[in-house]
Amino acid sequence: MLIIGLTGSIGMGKSTTSKMFRRLRVPVFDADATVHALLAPGGRAFRPVIERFPEALKDGRIDRVALGARVFGRKAELRALERIIHPLVRDEQRRFIATHARRRAPMVVLDIPLLFEGGGDAHVDAVLVVSAPNWVQARRVLARPGMTRAKFRDILSKQVPDAEKRRGADAVIQTGLGHGHAFRSLKLALDGFGRHRHRMWKHHWHRPRIRRPTGPRRRPGG
Repeated sequence: MLIIGLTGSIGMGKSTTSKMFRRLRVPVFDADATVHALLAPGGRAFRPVIERFPEALKDGRIDRVALGARVFGRKAELRALERIIHPLVRDEQRRFIATHARRRAPMVVLDIPLLFEGGGDAHVDAVLVVSAPNWVQARRVLARPGMTRAKFRDILSKQVPDAEKRRGADAVIQTGLGHGHAFRSLKLALDGFGRHRHRMWKHHWHRPRIRRPTGPRRRPGG
């Protein structure tokens, strides 16, 4: 089974591409959705997080914005939160992969926004990066509720640059030319992955090294 890592900078069209994978009946593990589920009431991270960060509890739920504000700029606090969440996400990811391996799925997708930033590119067989021109990215992001240019710049400063991601990719999907073009490009990439699967299992150990941001990491809910 081929494991594909799907990633891309903010506003590049990763969520739309993830939906395209599902349309093609390729199983997708959504890291962001998994974190949301873990932090929801009854989720496996809910009680450990509110015990460590009680101020994040509002109306019986974890306020992700409040939680992010609590750990932002506080390295020890951020690490404490990561020690709670990251092992649980990895556990859910392993379950996902094992489940679809038993079902003999030919490939699965790990939709991970910070794939390169967290070093996850070393643990997949192929990396697919979504990209778009800078002006398209800015237009998409700045249209989001509550987004400002300053916040947009801050988020970008904590992500591996788009050019670096494309350099480390096995395939790049350009999303600035419309859904139809992106969907056709995705199908071509998957056909290529399928044909060269055995070669890619060897290739992923030799991808270019990606320079990762050295500044503060993006806060949860940010």
